[in-house]
Amino acid sequence: MRKDELRHEINLQKRQLTREELREQSLLLVNKALSHPRVNAAQTILLYYSMPDEVHTHELIDTLYKQGKTILLPVTLENSLEVRRYEGQKSLKEGRAFHIMEPTGDVFSSLDKIELVIVPGLSFDLKGNRLGRGKGYYDRFLKLVPQAYKLGLCFDFQKVDAVPVEDYDVKMDEIL
Repeated sequence: MRKDELRHEINLQKRQLTREELREQSLLLVNKALSHPRVNAAQTILLYYSMPDEVHTHELIDTLYKQGKTILLPVTLENSLEVRRYEGQKSLKEGRAFHIMEPTGDVFSSLDKIELVIVPGLSFDLKGNRLGRGKGYYDRFLKLVPQAYKLGLCFDFQKVDAVPVEDYDVKMDEIL
């Protein structure tokens, strides 16, 4: 299956779930993430502020932030991601690219300090391959943080036997 076909298939499946089903499944995944040894051990974590059709990460972000961890969120620029500190809900504003809430805190330039990246995706396979939305933001960014453990976060229906891959795609270390 080609990438565009898989994206279409996954998006069709997403639309079949109610908001309540997405919320319930998200809560299970958030609890799983909060009990994950890598999440507990990491002090500096890059997450993503979820879009409505993704695993809802808002509670995960706030919980980890309240635990005293350094929480980073991406800001979408024209062709790349910039990483900024999360300083609480009041520090967020709507971004331009995807209308996702983005942090207004300081730019975080010590990328070598990022221990864990929790990565969104449309689909993941059993080998850790990831299919994103097609812009390559995460693949380009993840190459800048080779030391970080890459944890893909998705609903069960987003896990497939094989995701089409290209040379530039970055594998996940684990999928939740």
